[in-house]
Amino acid sequence: METINAVAALSALAQDNRLEIFRLLVQAGPGGMAAGQVAEKLGLAPNTLTFHFDRLRFAGLVTVRRDGRSMIYAARFEAMNDLVSFLTENCCQGAQECAPVAVCKPKGAPHEAVSRARRRR
Repeated sequence: METINAVAALSALAQDNRLEIFRLLVQAGPGGMAAGQVAEKLGLAPNTLTFHFDRLRFAGLVTVRRDGRSMIYAARFEAMNDLVSFLTENCCQGAQECAPVAVCKPKGAPHEAVSRARRRR
């Protein structure tokens, strides 16, 4: 992950509603959740929610797909894993035995292994 992408992701998550939305989508798993369900669970107005979803999408943290009349949002687990890897890649001065990175691999979601070389970009 490049620094500019990490800054965009962290910036998007640095707001309480967006952080709650993202955590809810992670909890929902790869199938995601309809925008209406997110609004209901978090008590957010639809227009406010749309703004927050757009920020998360722009940062590459969520995807959206249409299902009939519903918009289904889902966390991009590979982006989340890349961000955590980027933040921790030099932990303990890069020692292999100090590996705090936990890779989230939800069932049913494709996962790309992140090589150490790719994370160092």
